[in-house]
Amino acid sequence: MTVTFEGLVARARALVRDGGRAVLGIAGAPGAGKTTLAEELVAALARPAPGWVAHVPMDGFHLADVELERLGNRDRKGAPDTFDPLGYAALLRRLREDTDEMIYAPGFERLIEQPIAGTIGVPRAARLIVTEGNYLMLDSGGWERVRPLVDEVWYADLDRTSRLRRLVDRHVRFGKDEHVAAAWATGTDERNAELIAATRGRADLLVPAALIESIGTPPPR
Repeated sequence: MTVTFEGLVARARALVRDGGRAVLGIAGAPGAGKTTLAEELVAALARPAPGWVAHVPMDGFHLADVELERLGNRDRKGAPDTFDPLGYAALLRRLREDTDEMIYAPGFERLIEQPIAGTIGVPRAARLIVTEGNYLMLDSGGWERVRPLVDEVWYADLDRTSRLRRLVDRHVRFGKDEHVAAAWATGTDERNAELIAATRGRADLLVPAALIESIGTPPPR
């Protein structure tokens, strides 16, 4: 079966049944194009009827640097235990309960590399929630509470060479020296990528590299 962007749009739209709320997850390693895919998907879904779809990334649940320093984990930022998976699961549960007129989710500002509370508003009218992040299918460390709250998870299956190129470019764009960026991408990021790749078989759908590359380079975030 050939996976096309139009097919992804149709599949995402079909998750919403009988007026209920559905949650679509997009997982993948650092630099795999998750955010770009989610943003393009949300934009396409919103064209006929804005407001019925919302993008709620996992990255808002990064622990702040001050907490990472307290835990001694700042040099491992981006690893599974440098997030708040239980807080993320609690947000997804609240979204699925579908009882509140407005739910505010945290965002992540790459210019300062910090989470910021209350930056994403999800109105009651949003019937499809698109969430994306590294560890949606991890089955330990509190992350195991996430997968049951997501209707489908798609895996952005970008090859290692392309991922590393994107990662280094992103790190440089947000202020890292090129050598530091390359070391981080092939060190901390790559260790996390190996862990995430082990969850690939749990995905409902693999989004191929060719399709991800056709969407373009991730925008600054």
